[in-house]
Amino acid sequence: MRFDIVTIFPEYFEGVLAHGIVRRALKQGLVTVETRDLRAHAHDRHRSVDDRPFGGGEGMVLKPEPLAEALEELGVGVKAQRRGNAGGEPTLSEQGARERGSKGAATRVILLSAQGRVFTQAIAREFAGLQRVVLICGRYEGVDERINELYCDMELSIGDYVLSGGEAAAAVVVDATVRLIPGALGNQASGEFESFGAADAEIDVGVEGVPRSQHGAGGLLDYPHYTRPAEFGGLRAPEVLLNGDHAQIRRWRREQQLKKTLENRPDLLERAALSAEDHKILENLKS
Repeated sequence: MRFDIVTIFPEYFEGVLAHGIVRRALKQGLVTVETRDLRAHAHDRHRSVDDRPFGGGEGMVLKPEPLAEALEELGVGVKAQRRGNAGGEPTLSEQGARERGSKGAATRVILLSAQGRVFTQAIAREFAGLQRVVLICGRYEGVDERINELYCDMELSIGDYVLSGGEAAAAVVVDATVRLIPGALGNQASGEFESFGAADAEIDVGVEGVPRSQHGAGGLLDYPHYTRPAEFGGLRAPEVLLNGDHAQIRRWRREQQLKKTLENRPDLLERAALSAEDHKILENLKS
C-alpha cells in the first residue's frame, strides 16, 4: 500500500514515520509513505500557495493551481478521468483495480478538512484494502473548493475541532490504517479485539492464541484491561480476571464494554447490534 501526502510541511512527518508500528511496516515493505512539498509547485518569487478569499473574510485559502499541479504530477487526474475515460488508456485507479481484481478504484484522494465526515475505524478498514491513498493537508482557512470538487473522493475530519493544518490528521489516518494492514501488527488478532473492532460473529474466537474469554467490540468501546501486579495503589485487579473461568471473564468483559460505552460514548449504542442479554445489562447499568 502507498500513501502520498501533499503538504507545506513535509518535514513534519519525519518523526511521525520513525516510530512504532508505522516504522516497522515501512521497514518490512508493507507500506510506502511519500510526502510532496506543495511549495515546489508555486512558481512566483515568494512560492505562495495561498491567497485572500473571494467575498472577503478572515484568513487565507490554499490556491487551486499548486494543488492541481501536485496531484497531476502524482498521476492523479480529475475524478471524471479516474472513474472512466472512454476510449483512453486505463487511469491509475482503474489499472490498480484491475491488478487487484477489484471492481472499485484502488486509489482514493482525501481532503483533510474540519468540514469533512468524521474518520472512523470503518473508514480505516476501507483504506487498508486500497492500493493507494492520497492525503491533501488543508491549511489556513481551507482549500479552494474546486480542488475538492474536481479531485477529491472524500472530505475527512478526525474530530469536531479545528487544527492549524491537516498534517496531524494525516498522521492519524496513516497510523490507524497501517495497523490494519495484514502483517503490520505482531499479532493480527489484536487488531480485532479493541474499541470499534469487529463483532463476535465476525471473529473466530476459537482460533489458536485467542482465548474464549475475549469479546469482539462490535463497534462498542473496549473493556478495561489489567496486568501484574494484582494489587497497585491500594486497588486490586477484579477477582473475576484472576480465577481462570473464561466464561465468567467473558461475561464480565461484555458488561464492562457496555458500561464504558454508556458512560463515554452512548451514541455508539444507537447503532450497535445488541443482544437481548446486552439490553438487560444496559437496563441494570442505567438503574
